[in-house]
Amino acid sequence: MAQQQLLMIEDDTRLANMVGEYLRQSGYGFTHAADGNSGLAALQTSTPDLVILDLMLPDMDGLEVCRRIKGQGSEQAGTAVLMLTAKGDPMDRIVGLEIGADDYLPKPFEPRELLARIRAVLRRGGETGSASGSNGVQKVMRFGSLEIDRDARTVTVSGNACELTSYQFDLLVALAERSGRVLSRDQIMEAVRGRELEAFDRSIDVHMGRIRSAIEADPKDPKRILTVRGVGYVFAKQQD
Repeated sequence: MAQQQLLMIEDDTRLANMVGEYLRQSGYGFTHAADGNSGLAALQTSTPDLVILDLMLPDMDGLEVCRRIKGQGSEQAGTAVLMLTAKGDPMDRIVGLEIGADDYLPKPFEPRELLARIRAVLRRGGETGSASGSNGVQKVMRFGSLEIDRDARTVTVSGNACELTSYQFDLLVALAERSGRVLSRDQIMEAVRGRELEAFDRSIDVHMGRIRSAIEADPKDPKRILTVRGVGYVFAKQQD
């Protein structure tokens, strides 16, 4: 298997060097860019498997860097992004998730936790469910005009592709597999990635909003993913 490549966009050179040494020892390729423009330039010449993105950069807002990476039509839109956010500032996390980041980690952090989150994001992106057929699991789920292809990790509505992050794809699959069943936020997070990482309830709501924007005809009046107030969410069985 080819070595997975990581790009860290971080202006704290000392931190980047420490993280880089740790991640290289853990078997990853690692490159560092000290500001947003350098990071975006690096993405033009290579495509890492994951970008570790600090939101406090000297030349531009890290959220803007994330927007450019994840923007519609961007060649790097499929690249996973792990945000480094200020501890205790949920708004940065919410906005980052809304514009397509795959996960977040508050500063300061332990290198082991960073490694765990990197592995979780890359695992979600790399799981194609190729063995699902032998286990009797439906590879392609169809709900009216909505089609979820596990192997290709794609979602279409009436044949039109929907843009979702790897985490949002997994959330949608978790709900669709349990269509008609009301799931709490904890149950949804456990179904997708277990409980080994910090739970951040609001992040589920943000991701659900993104999924609705992608698959619903009217995200403000959803027909597929319904909110059950005070409990969680349910994927409706009966759809167009």
